[in-house]
Amino acid sequence: MDLVIRDARVIDGSAAPSYRADVAVAGGRVAKIHREDSPGPRPSGARTLDAGGLALAPGFIDMHAHSDLALLRDPDHSAKAAQGVTLEVLGQDGLSYAPVDDRTLAEVRRSIAGWNGDGADIDFDWRTVGGYLDRLDRNFGGRGIAVNAAYLIPQGTVRMYAVGWEDRPATAAELDRMRRLVAEGMREGAVGMSSGLTYTPGMYADDAELTELCRVVAAHGGYYCPHHRSYGAGALEAYGEMVRLTRSAGCSLHLAHATMNFGVNEGRAPELLALLDDALDAGADISLDTYPYTPGCTTLAAMLPGWASEGGPRAVLDRLADPDTAARVRHDLEVTGSDGCHGVPIEWDTIEISGTGEPGLAAYVGLTVAESAERRGEEPWTIARRLLVEDRLGTTILQHVGHEENVRQIMRHRVHTGGSDGILQGDKPHPRAYGTFPHYLGRYARELGVLSLEECVAHLTARPAARLRLPDRGLVREGYRADLVLFDPDTVAAGSTFDEPRALPTGIPHVLIDGRFVIEDGRRTQVLAGRSVRRAA
Repeated sequence: MDLVIRDARVIDGSAAPSYRADVAVAGGRVAKIHREDSPGPRPSGARTLDAGGLALAPGFIDMHAHSDLALLRDPDHSAKAAQGVTLEVLGQDGLSYAPVDDRTLAEVRRSIAGWNGDGADIDFDWRTVGGYLDRLDRNFGGRGIAVNAAYLIPQGTVRMYAVGWEDRPATAAELDRMRRLVAEGMREGAVGMSSGLTYTPGMYADDAELTELCRVVAAHGGYYCPHHRSYGAGALEAYGEMVRLTRSAGCSLHLAHATMNFGVNEGRAPELLALLDDALDAGADISLDTYPYTPGCTTLAAMLPGWASEGGPRAVLDRLADPDTAARVRHDLEVTGSDGCHGVPIEWDTIEISGTGEPGLAAYVGLTVAESAERRGEEPWTIARRLLVEDRLGTTILQHVGHEENVRQIMRHRVHTGGSDGILQGDKPHPRAYGTFPHYLGRYARELGVLSLEECVAHLTARPAARLRLPDRGLVREGYRADLVLFDPDTVAAGSTFDEPRALPTGIPHVLIDGRFVIEDGRRTQVLAGRSVRRAA
């Protein structure tokens, strides 16, 4: 054996009770599990690690990650590796960097600069899904990437490519082109398709268009992962729309960051769960992910009404520069409730600036728009408009609109999985980017007892592996890949807070990918064991 981990408390991902065992690793896989009450000799190997009763679990799977460029620029990537994350699912919310042509790439780089930076430090030498996955594998001189990564085809980018930024139905030829792009991406290894239906241009697609694309995804064994049309006013209707749409298409459904936010939804998680239970009992294939925090995180530009974003980023800036059009935008935000803000009139005291691309705007970071307005003797809209224009739509925000009881009830559900939705950009990012998985284990399992430790690990490992249809990940089993996490159940905790969002977790001393230590004795090693994880043909 290459490695024997002795005297571990194995929490194997199945939600079954934990047990004591020696776990032996060879050739990047779990080769032998010798329980403490098993007969015969204990395994031996070239190296032995005394777990001393630490919990040994499968590597955690982040079902909603925004590390699309971070994995290419940062070989360390401790934001996820130190949490025990061994696999991230990229291409989220309908916007990412493949498939593209030159025009689409330039537009998507601008539109999601707040998520990933503008990419000026990246050599975008790919245009296809397969090309992007190949780039992950050969990154850093062929050594790979920090953690494994799977990819969802971003429907908004596909529409940008085939239709542009116009708010209209796709023509038959455009729809056929989108079908071909999705089919190509699935053949090249994508695990499914994502949408951002409060983001442009993805929101311009009607249900008929989305259904046709979901049929293509289903034909290739993938799943649909929508950020649906509302998490505020009309949230339940939006969830129901996605359930009906995917059932019509015969496509598996995974609901992204499945929250119930804003004042209109306080205490309404049971209604969402009842809707899902009815669909599951009727035979639907549904799963969901959440992060264990109440605030959300996105870009300030995402709050704008869809009509204001038609035509792309340059058109948005032109509209904001025009006083009459800007006044109309303000009315939609503050009075009507824009579709970008989920149909709810914006409350500027809930919008905290978390990052700006322009250094001259850094003084706004850490304050709500309302606080900045009060300090400067200006109206909140004046502050917001200034940030949008001067930061060229790159400002990121925390949106404090969640409800703790909703968070707890949804995470208990039978099809729940964990996803960080972690945006790594900005001076003051959401702590979920660095803390989601230890926060589940420490806060919600150990301290609050919302989930048992065994249940919690299953939510973070086997359930997402089953959704991704990965036959050899997500469990501590003989023959499975040795993507493993050793943590201390008594001390594991998120170090990240809203004041110190990049602090690393505690209580996770060892993380292995393919049997190689990426975290050892609490420190990041030089190992790059991550690779693209492609949908099985």
